[in-house]
Amino acid sequence: MKKTLSKSTGRKTGYRSEGLRGESRTEGLREESRSEGLHEESRKKGLCEESRSEGLREQSRAAEPRQKSPGNWRETSYPVMEHFYTIQGEGAHAGQAAYFIRLAGCDVGCWWCDVKESWDESIHPRIDTLDLVRAAAESGAGFAVITGGEPLLHDLTPLCQGLHEAGVRIHLETSGSSPMSGEIDWVTLSPKRFKEPLDEIFPLVDELKVVVLTRKDLQYAEKNAARCPQKTRKMLQPEWDTPDSIPLIVDYVKAHPEWSISLQTHKYLNVP
Repeated sequence: MKKTLSKSTGRKTGYRSEGLRGESRTEGLREESRSEGLHEESRKKGLCEESRSEGLREQSRAAEPRQKSPGNWRETSYPVMEHFYTIQGEGAHAGQAAYFIRLAGCDVGCWWCDVKESWDESIHPRIDTLDLVRAAAESGAGFAVITGGEPLLHDLTPLCQGLHEAGVRIHLETSGSSPMSGEIDWVTLSPKRFKEPLDEIFPLVDELKVVVLTRKDLQYAEKNAARCPQKTRKMLQPEWDTPDSIPLIVDYVKAHPEWSISLQTHKYLNVP
């Protein structure tokens, strides 16, 4: 089912668990201490990116509003960091062939982001939508993944029109921090505290994927899950450089089986 948002109606068209059994109070206190240590480490790392992130936010606020797209999608282009045929490594569709289109520009600025080079839109070339559509269609991939950066900083309507005309299904990976655009077949929301999702995104979410570093991220995951449709796939993903988050997630999913685990399998497979 394709999803978009109607401006007039807003309708779709288109743990903390109680602890491990037998865990002693002393062990619990030690775990909390480790968790607080991770929070402090996260805070320090975050400060390293704060200046750059704020600069990007200021740039986004200063930018002109998105212009209405031309009637013909073939007349449009997008700032693109990279586009390539690969294997989807994360989430509900992990292991499946997919064509990735990574748009440039981001005003969220997560310190753990592994594609920080995508943040600055100005350093990346604009590529004609027609060329992106042709590449995705000719790859033979079952679907295209529009990601970023933050792809919703751009009007995705022309790109979606072109991909659908070529018979390519569209998956979107977004923080939900900018207005929805385009007809999307599968919406993956990965919310970030740095810039909260807009209300309009939640009814459209097919997959909720939350990056976990500490216990507080589990609470944040539940907060966002409560706003998603009942059918939404709920997934927790350990932050790649925070191995202590893995047992935390494993224990939580065992106690809350409505959640599942997402791993960055492309990094194990050594594919882009």
